[in-house]
Amino acid sequence: MKFKNTGAQKSTITRDVNDFVDKTDNIFKAVSVMAKRSTQVNEKMKAELMLKLEEFALTQEQLDEVFENQEQIAVSKFYESLPKPWAIAMKELLNDEIYMRDADEEESVGNSNNNA
Repeated sequence: MKFKNTGAQKSTITRDVNDFVDKTDNIFKAVSVMAKRSTQVNEKMKAELMLKLEEFALTQEQLDEVFENQEQIAVSKFYESLPKPWAIAMKELLNDEIYMRDADEEESVGNSNNNA
């Protein structure tokens, strides 16, 4: 996933609650969906960062030496400048880029099919 090109805000801005209610019919459902998506984005971001930082892992011998690794600093600064996972999730919800399914509705449909 290209985190830099998501178009999400890098700072906090005021949102109209009705925009979220229009998407999910319930503000609590909207918050729940954004929280779950935010967790997914955060896990992907963290995995990608850890993969890149593994290249800079130090051995025991190198721990005694103190030095700055400019490439590692650049990678860290890049990830610090990315939009936060909650901002990406909010943008995706408002732009209908998140697929949502209701587990309760699926259970009731499944139960009615079993009874027929």
